[in-house]
Amino acid sequence: MLLCGVAFVPYTLAGSDGSSSNATSTDPHTLLAEFRRPAAMPVNKSNPMTPEKVALGQMLFFDPRLSGSGAISCATCHNPALGWSDALPKGLGHMGGRLGRHTPTVLNVAYGEPYFWDGRAATLEDQAKGPLTSAAEMNMPAEQAVKRILSMPGYVTAFAYAFPGKAVSVDTIAAAIASYERTVVSNSAPFDKWVAGDEGAISTAAKRGFALFNGKANCAVCHSGWRMTDDGFHDIGISGTDRGRAAISPGIVQLEYAFKTPTLRNVNQRAPYMHDGSLATLSGVIDHYDTGFVSRPSLDTQMHRLNLTPDEKADLLAFLDTLTSVDSPAVVPQLPQ
Repeated sequence: MLLCGVAFVPYTLAGSDGSSSNATSTDPHTLLAEFRRPAAMPVNKSNPMTPEKVALGQMLFFDPRLSGSGAISCATCHNPALGWSDALPKGLGHMGGRLGRHTPTVLNVAYGEPYFWDGRAATLEDQAKGPLTSAAEMNMPAEQAVKRILSMPGYVTAFAYAFPGKAVSVDTIAAAIASYERTVVSNSAPFDKWVAGDEGAISTAAKRGFALFNGKANCAVCHSGWRMTDDGFHDIGISGTDRGRAAISPGIVQLEYAFKTPTLRNVNQRAPYMHDGSLATLSGVIDHYDTGFVSRPSLDTQMHRLNLTPDEKADLLAFLDTLTSVDSPAVVPQLPQ
């Protein structure tokens, strides 16, 4: 069997009581290279990153004046203290209105096109425009956003430095926000240290969990690569009427109720889980994949009952904990007047 181009090697897992399991998994060391973070960050050639753009985007990201109500900013939903999400089942938008989906993290978004749970934005620049101009979210029409920016001399100067020769527009606003968001990258986690060769960086239970992640638990079939996501769309059997990707690309059965695979980096900081925020804990997520999913024609073919034992579930949780890094606190900038 192959996963990400790596051959599976059967071996026996030891249970927490010293007994052996008959689960078929992989030699962890065979797979580690698949989870090594890349040396370089992807770039958008149409929006080269500069320090001036990043500084401007940081101000815009935290500025509530970029919303129709003047009360919410990008950081309201993508709070650095909450894993760059909001800890709510579903996000809050204009005047406190409840949105239809859980707020995804912006951690490591530089690496993860396309964007939104349904993938409707091809680039991070396109994504930045969505919440800004959405009447349900920040409720700031493009023309009004430009007018408000131009009313503040500090922003006029910052835009001149960041985009010399270009007018303030919704495109330059989005380009600046996207430039800042590309700098939101997680630091090295215990798992990364293990990948680099430090055998003591994670526990024995976590190593068993990694084997399960790539074997019996079948997680890595979608949660692949260093961010633990294939950036693809799958129906994993969450009940509800939200059609997900199928509303963007209709006519394909497999895309009904299919949503983008989220990253697992710093995942224990971002409860609740799933596109609808319906699962409160990581234990609940594991139980869902084990036996809790809804069967229907669009269900991903990789979904099946796992028959995980309590010890195996505990090992998976131990592994997931190793994906969390200690990151520098985000700096809230002084806003222009």
